[in-house]
Amino acid sequence: MRDTGGFRNGVRTNALWGSGSGKRGNALWGRGGRGIALTALALVTLALPLAAGAKGGRPGIGDATYVAPGLLDKAAQDPGHKLHLIIQSAAGASDAGTKLVGLGADVRRRLDLIGAVAVDITAGKLAALAKQPGLTITPDASVQLAGTPSSNQMWPYETGVAKLWGTAASPGPQAPTIAIVDSGIDANRADFGNGSRVVGNVTMTTGTTPNSPGDGRGHGTFVAGIAAGSADGYAGAAPNAGILSIDVMDDTGTARTSDVIAACGYILDNKGKYNIRVANFSLHSGARNHFYNDPLDSAVEKLWFNGIFVVAAAGNYGSASGPSGVWYAPGNDPFVMTVGAVDIGNKVAVGDDANAPWSAYGHTEDGFSKPELGAPGRYMIGPVPQGATLVAQKPGNVVAPGYIQLSGTSFAAPVVAGVAAQLLARHPDWTPDQVKGALMLTAKPAPQAMAGSVGVGQLNAGRAADFKGTPPNPNIALRKFLVSSGTGGASFDSASWAATVSADASWAAASWADASWADASWSAASWADASWAAASWADASWADASWAEASWADSATEDAAEGDPAGSVPEMSASDFADLQGDPTLALPPALVPTAP
Repeated sequence: MRDTGGFRNGVRTNALWGSGSGKRGNALWGRGGRGIALTALALVTLALPLAAGAKGGRPGIGDATYVAPGLLDKAAQDPGHKLHLIIQSAAGASDAGTKLVGLGADVRRRLDLIGAVAVDITAGKLAALAKQPGLTITPDASVQLAGTPSSNQMWPYETGVAKLWGTAASPGPQAPTIAIVDSGIDANRADFGNGSRVVGNVTMTTGTTPNSPGDGRGHGTFVAGIAAGSADGYAGAAPNAGILSIDVMDDTGTARTSDVIAACGYILDNKGKYNIRVANFSLHSGARNHFYNDPLDSAVEKLWFNGIFVVAAAGNYGSASGPSGVWYAPGNDPFVMTVGAVDIGNKVAVGDDANAPWSAYGHTEDGFSKPELGAPGRYMIGPVPQGATLVAQKPGNVVAPGYIQLSGTSFAAPVVAGVAAQLLARHPDWTPDQVKGALMLTAKPAPQAMAGSVGVGQLNAGRAADFKGTPPNPNIALRKFLVSSGTGGASFDSASWAATVSADASWAAASWADASWADASWSAASWADASWAAASWADASWADASWAEASWADSATEDAAEGDPAGSVPEMSASDFADLQGDPTLALPPALVPTAP
């Protein structure tokens, strides 16, 4: 079952329209039951109110068709809206499907158990469907486990992510779907609502072996858990977000770049169907290239220009001694949000925060400073299938059945992906550029980090979510080079850009000239100076033999720092929670603060 709604302020959120008017009923939404039992309970509970008003049976069973209250009125107000419905028929699922013929409905699933089909249909067609006899038409509302998200790790609290979770009594707004382009996920586990929040599980691999069903590698499950996990004690950044899993990697952590590009196409084609607003790429291409003629960069830009916030890992080929550069797509693309890994130490305060020594940073081949932001990525704990190759390779990192400790920019990226989904839940009108601007503007220091290693600073999710007004656009200097594409949408005019930067190396400063950057905790002037380097763009590194050897490989690899040994996971203590409550950007609702036994 797809997760298309949630709860707000103790009121159940309608999967179709936002906040509904009915209070949350304990019979369905109380503590306890999961999986099949919860789904069955949901169906029974939804049916009970319908039965109460019928004579001799449920409304819709017989000649009359029943439509859930309010649906027709709201459909008339917004006829172009896509509705997610369950259509039950007195004559069974086949009859329900037959009565949809000619209405352009997309039948997602047959539910023979209850003589129904789950469909997506344009709201303007609902009135015609309601004229068909013998149907019961109700929302395909989300079923969520009641309870308050929790984690024993420090990273959700130091970043401010936990402040955005909400509680069982007052849940946060429903986050949109995050596309996880990775090795697949092990969907049927508590981390993902026993599959209820997984809107799709697509395999794109071609010719890469072995590639087990689900997630034979374990990397994608871990990434998805950091971005959107919801298991008790292991909550991710956006525990109520939908998840679209696109498997592009085999069990060794290797993908074809062409498969990753195909995944981008799938995301774009289905962004409306699944409400995809964020896409996470914890991987990088095996070939160095200019961003404007790299096919993977072109693909993620298509997502960005069409309203999907793209998060890319910076890579794990960094050096503790100085900048490594960020050479590979999609992390080298100037439009997208590239994330470096922060080692948050063992204190909630930022005083001991530093860049992870293997986290790549520096200028791209085209002179852009990367990453723009840092997020926790060292000594993270997340879900993993017990039979995954990562478990076989790192058995000493397993901390509990189905959970493992890993490090990498792979796991810093989904922290930001989940927070981006949280921001869009609160500001659905924000563009990808504005989400990027809000995250950069509200970043906080990492005092022990090498200059430029975490961009403008590290993630401050609470402050970003509280941002008022319109965030500045950090890509504004590049926007003037966008032109209409022959295939629809926008594309980047590389020739015009190259001519401009050749003539004026100070062009990038325009990105930071906006007065709205003045309140940033970092120096806007220093970032303007560092954000683009003409010397790097003109560098003769293209003659390097190592680049020539790699450039022909149609391959991409995960960005997990497998060489980083297991370490002490930063965990919360009573004193840490006390310190947390003293910071207004991190302070939690009382229900999220543990009480002493």
